[in-house]
Amino acid sequence: MRKFFAIMSAATFALALGAPAFAATETIKGELVDQTCYNKDHKNMGAAHKDCAVTCAKKGQQAALVTADGKVYEVMGGLAADNNAKLVPHMSHTVEITGDVSEKDGHMMIMADSLKMAKK
Repeated sequence: MRKFFAIMSAATFALALGAPAFAATETIKGELVDQTCYNKDHKNMGAAHKDCAVTCAKKGQQAALVTADGKVYEVMGGLAADNNAKLVPHMSHTVEITGDVSEKDGHMMIMADSLKMAKK
């Protein structure tokens, strides 16, 4: 019986280490950016960078949502499917995405299937 509990404890511990933090459903408001360009230079945002962001998103590059306070969320799930088909028309716009937010290895992620334009 002790061996069984030891194995179960070890398995539970291994699962806890490998899984991202528990996801919580949240609505996040921010600007959609191309994550690679944004990470190179935080000035790569806004209307001036829209054409580049759209081009990168169409190629399937990772898109991210940058909040007003500078938090960066990788956009995952249905929104990122088919080379970001649902995101491309909204690159460089301020949007609201509601989805499951989690963190893994210091990176924030939001898993969602739809978005809406943010109210001003």
